[in-house]
Amino acid sequence: QVQLVESGGGLVQAGGSLRLSCAVSGRTFRSYAMGWFRQAPGKEREFVVAINWSGTSTYYADSVKGRFTISRDNAKNTVYLQMNSLKPEDTAVYYCAAKSTSAVIAISSRYDYWGQGTQVTVSS
Repeated sequence: QVQLVESGGGLVQAGGSLRLSCAVSGRTFRSYAMGWFRQAPGKEREFVVAINWSGTSTYYADSVKGRFTISRDNAKNTVYLQMNSLKPEDTAVYYCAAKSTSAVIAISSRYDYWGQGTQVTVSS
């Protein structure tokens, strides 16, 4: 059984930064591609960023490009999302997801495992 646990969410002012973490249980973490998605109230879940198993390939949504950075530490079974220059429109529940194949994909239905989410609120 693979479990994902996000942490690091909170309340921050516009222009501030947060770092989300996603700890993953399971021996095969290093073979998973990982993604971050978010869902704002009344909106559909949307793709934020994904990273391949080795960290050598990433794919960002245009809305966060240049402000967010994904990284992973396979020794710690953890993926990170550094969020800088936060805007009120970044307010959402952020979800970590894992897929058992390594390709970087933005489609949520292709991910096999999901965390419970962590709330990020950016005040103006």
